[in-house]
Amino acid sequence: MKYALFLLIGLCFSCGKEKNIQLPEIADSKIHEVLDVSPAYIFYNETEKDSVELNRKNLITSTNWLVNVDKRLTLRQAIPSVLMLQEKKRDAKTHKNEVAKNYYSCNDTSIKNLGFLDFTDIVYHNGIDGNIVESQGIYETLPSETTNHILSILFKSKDSITINSAPTTKSEFIDRLKYMDSIQDQIMGIVYLKFNENLTFQEYITFKSMLSKLKLKHATISNDEYIFD
Repeated sequence: MKYALFLLIGLCFSCGKEKNIQLPEIADSKIHEVLDVSPAYIFYNETEKDSVELNRKNLITSTNWLVNVDKRLTLRQAIPSVLMLQEKKRDAKTHKNEVAKNYYSCNDTSIKNLGFLDFTDIVYHNGIDGNIVESQGIYETLPSETTNHILSILFKSKDSITINSAPTTKSEFIDRLKYMDSIQDQIMGIVYLKFNENLTFQEYITFKSMLSKLKLKHATISNDEYIFD
């Protein structure tokens, strides 16, 4: 089954009422087509608790899931519903498909059609894990130990970011990650992503899209993501 853009952002009926969803926008998505899908919708609805309304009636466990999240929602509002969907699929007892994936649906502005971001393996956590200890001197000579080099990126707002407590911006943080990767030739680096819960889903998808295009040779971006207040 293929999905056209107008189907996802146009009509979804619940109790006879028309509902609209504003998908987050990205440019140059890697994925433009997903087959064998079921949709879920996380609406922005000011009349509901936390302005969130989840519609998951048409989900089939064995299919790929397209999760359509309104870009106006904050992570604090949207992620609990995403977690609920992840648990539903993970705990399915029947018709389970181990290769089925989960995708966020987006409006790819470069082609004026749908693009998708795979989040199948992402594990969301509330708060920041105190056991993650960032390595020091990331922009200087790296230590000679053979252990992994730990890097934490905190996305505080749409243009306020820190890398191991060093402030940077949206326009600079990718170049800094590339530099980090270029000076690591003997030990692997692990990058942890931490997002402020007040970021909008649009801002979250923008950062994720930027990171998805980054090709690191000596570092791995962890699937564990942290939502902090």
